[in-house]
Amino acid sequence: MFIQDQLPADRVNDENLSFYKAIGVDYLTVYPPPTFHDIGEMADYFIKIKKLAESHGLRFYNVAVGGPDEITLGLPGRDAAIEQWCNLLRALGKAEVPTLGYNFKPVGNFRTTSATGRGGAKYSTFDYEEYALNPPHYPEKEIGEEELRTNLEYFLRWVVPVAEDSGVTLALHPDDPPIPKPMGGAARIVSTLDQYEQIFDLVPSPANAMLFCQGCVAEMGEDVPAAIRRMGGKDKIVYVHFRNIRGNPRSFREVFVDEGQEDMFEAMQAYKETGFNGPFMMDHTPQIPGDREAREGHAFAVGYIRAMIQAVYR
Repeated sequence: MFIQDQLPADRVNDENLSFYKAIGVDYLTVYPPPTFHDIGEMADYFIKIKKLAESHGLRFYNVAVGGPDEITLGLPGRDAAIEQWCNLLRALGKAEVPTLGYNFKPVGNFRTTSATGRGGAKYSTFDYEEYALNPPHYPEKEIGEEELRTNLEYFLRWVVPVAEDSGVTLALHPDDPPIPKPMGGAARIVSTLDQYEQIFDLVPSPANAMLFCQGCVAEMGEDVPAAIRRMGGKDKIVYVHFRNIRGNPRSFREVFVDEGQEDMFEAMQAYKETGFNGPFMMDHTPQIPGDREAREGHAFAVGYIRAMIQAVYR
């Protein structure tokens, strides 16, 4: 099994790639890539990144992008924005980068005051009661569930065939927090496993799949090993955000991977049972005081994931 980690495009350099290799990372994700309108320029960029990664013993495996408002909200310019997506997929195919992570939400993630954990580390936190005291609202992004799902179907019907032809698999990230009700004025349609299955059915294809964010699935209130078997049994898990939480769907903290409420060993066993052989990622790490660019946090999480892989898969 493999471990994947992410760098912003402007931080893909020899120093950071050497660090990733040293701590045991196998695969590289770039988020977000620069915007090119020409497929050739885009492919050349990805091939350059691929060669740089390979020079450090890493595989350039994934690109992660967000869903622009033109697409999620169905605004003027939507078709042009979707065609840019298609060009991105074609360029990834030319560079042999096999996966594309994305989200489909007009309004991003929601968090409240950070909790303090062991050693003074700060935990990314969401508490619905605190959020509800002064909920943000974006009138320009108001959209209902039916319309948002229609926009997603329109998008998928256009891009999935291109993904198939390009040899790229789409990995849809859950809403965060995964609360299936409007937040900020926009509906949320990637907040439950049932919603995921509805999305898979919109455009059935091996290329229409998911990023299994284990933290978000726990935040849904799901039994995580059962959820892994449910989605993995459909061969819909492209890669995994292997993180842990404490709390419940309305109030949770993203804690260190070893101290959460989920049994990470049992989760790893479930991935193996389903035949999953894709990469695992740390996703987020608590903010350790004095940790330069979260390097210590990355190293701790990657070491933990490597131990879990060796304990279960070997």
